[in-house]
Amino acid sequence: MKLIDTFPTNQIKNLSYRIGRVFPFGASIIGDGVNFSIFSKEATGCTLVLFHHGQKEPFVEIPFPQEFRIGNVYTMMVFGINLETTEYGYRFDGPYCPEKGLLFDKSRILLDPYAKSVSGRSEWGRGSDPEDPFPHRGQIIREDYDWEGDKPLELNPKDLVIYELHIRSFTMHQSSGVKYRGTYSGLKEKIPYLKELGVNCVELMPIFEFDESENERSVDGRQLVNYWGYSTVCFFAPKAGYSIAGRYGMEADELKSLIRRLHKNGIQVILDVVFNHTAEGNENGPVISYRGIDNRTYYMLTPDGHYYNFSGCGNTMNCNDPVVRNVVLDCLRYWVSAYHVDGFRFDLASVLSRGEDGTPLMNSPLIDTIANDAVLGKTLLIAEAWDAGGMYQVGDFSSSDRWAEWNGRYRDCLRRFIKGGAEHAPELYRRIRGSEDLYDERNAASSINFVTCHDGFTLFDLVSYNEKHNEMNGEDNRDGCNDNDSWNCGAEGSTQDPQINDLRMRQMKNMLTILLTSRGIPMLLSGDEFANTQNGNNNAYCQDNEISWLDWSGLGKNKALFDYVRHLVAFRMAHPVLRNAEYRFGHNGTGYPELSFHASEPWQLDENTPALHFAYMYAEDHVRFGTKEDCFLYIAVNAHWEEHSMKLPIIPAGKSWKLAFDSAGFSSAPGEEKMLGDPGSISLGPRSVKVLIA
Repeated sequence: MKLIDTFPTNQIKNLSYRIGRVFPFGASIIGDGVNFSIFSKEATGCTLVLFHHGQKEPFVEIPFPQEFRIGNVYTMMVFGINLETTEYGYRFDGPYCPEKGLLFDKSRILLDPYAKSVSGRSEWGRGSDPEDPFPHRGQIIREDYDWEGDKPLELNPKDLVIYELHIRSFTMHQSSGVKYRGTYSGLKEKIPYLKELGVNCVELMPIFEFDESENERSVDGRQLVNYWGYSTVCFFAPKAGYSIAGRYGMEADELKSLIRRLHKNGIQVILDVVFNHTAEGNENGPVISYRGIDNRTYYMLTPDGHYYNFSGCGNTMNCNDPVVRNVVLDCLRYWVSAYHVDGFRFDLASVLSRGEDGTPLMNSPLIDTIANDAVLGKTLLIAEAWDAGGMYQVGDFSSSDRWAEWNGRYRDCLRRFIKGGAEHAPELYRRIRGSEDLYDERNAASSINFVTCHDGFTLFDLVSYNEKHNEMNGEDNRDGCNDNDSWNCGAEGSTQDPQINDLRMRQMKNMLTILLTSRGIPMLLSGDEFANTQNGNNNAYCQDNEISWLDWSGLGKNKALFDYVRHLVAFRMAHPVLRNAEYRFGHNGTGYPELSFHASEPWQLDENTPALHFAYMYAEDHVRFGTKEDCFLYIAVNAHWEEHSMKLPIIPAGKSWKLAFDSAGFSSAPGEEKMLGDPGSISLGPRSVKVLIA
């Protein structure tokens, strides 16, 4: 029997084509052909448009015959395409009626939402040709990377120390010392540094393809761009401008090489993903992809065809529509399977909880489906559990222990306490315990604890500025958060006052010490470990310059701070009791409570009363090589501007106290602590923290 449907049945120029396969969506190499598949519910027709690389005019356009439409999917297999020199897009025909949300325009060529590589932004900062009306085109890639046995690491979430970074900012400064600055390869060169610091997970700010020239403008001679990338052009394509090989269409392999090397060094990779909106913006934004393919499916629209704006960026993805839900799932599955990504942080994730008209849903189908997906079964899922529409779900985003959350309440409480807010001590105890009041149905690993992140002040700026200084953003200092819970320690910005500088250093160490000795998953902002500054800019989303770039000369100037942080990370890794995610605070095998809180007198703390100094102690029930080696960790905190004495709890006979950390100027690697003996009590200097181990 002859299977005639396995052969092309149509001819156009030097290409042959026939009906394709519905799945997978996008452009896929199958044998000696390329299968194109794309969804549109309301279009009346679709045309595949093929370009030679860099050419303004297509070399061929192939309308989809009606028999090539299966349900709401247009599919075609084309033979004879040169993969290395071909770019593609689509035209969609249909009604144009903006008041009804219908925006079909056959004159436009649109980007495939499932494109695995996008041309037009292949070199960072090189703007698209203003005469080219179709700057974003799909490119076809071979999924043939040799992973050499690599797979996602699947580290236990409770054991993670996350390090948030921006691919370009991390190595773009001349002081970074890398060969390929501002790229995936540049980060690969810095892996030994990450190993020395001790972090085992990097969280990459958006690396999906975006257009940095979007909203380009100039302020005082500086070119401002869409620097952070929270404005996605294509969810399936890596940012080519972050690659030294992007101009050759090799950005995928370069990124995979980075991930493979990170995995070889025991470091997981989390991607910051933005499904709440796209780069198409509001009614005045560009038509790139979704808007011209099926506007009413992909976006939340008002009854008169305008865009709901729960993202604060002009439009909102209709995430709980079944089709859009599948786009999100297909995207996540693709990055886990094709790129071996270990996890995702979902920007403004509360949008994922909204229905078609923006109404909050009691049980979001998308959130539940992601949590229970087979491919994502070992993938770390982190929600930024709020959105720009006023929904705040910290503690309530999901009842599934598959979801963790950025704990904004941890950040706010710790900041307020450390600068002298005694009334915040009762809440801080709960945050140190792992926020059981928020995540009692889950566990402490549901809480991503942080003091700083990309959005807001750096740690150094948090202790150096009372007010934001965003004038260079060109928005008259109106942008960025006004409520930073910061304190400049006595002078706004840079100062030569040694007392102020000493206080700032102590305050940074105080917050980092509490962060890395709290239950939950700690997250550090890159550069905080050597006091990186953005000169008071708390919203550097548009700054592709020294404001955003990490100045690595700070590593030499603040080596003591770096050592303090790496010792803290090592301390956390050395003591499993700090990483326990279960809410067990009763007596363990040591005969002591696993976690207890203390006032100046041991065991006497009233946890409902405001305080500026307190201590907490972990009792580690430890057996090594069959020998019981219990350990006690005592963390004493003083946010007061006066000195305080802390009487130490009585510990079992034969044990003695050692000093591990003193934010006033001492830190040690595990096993190298300073012997104290049995002092009975310790003195805490003004605004300082000490960590003891017995």
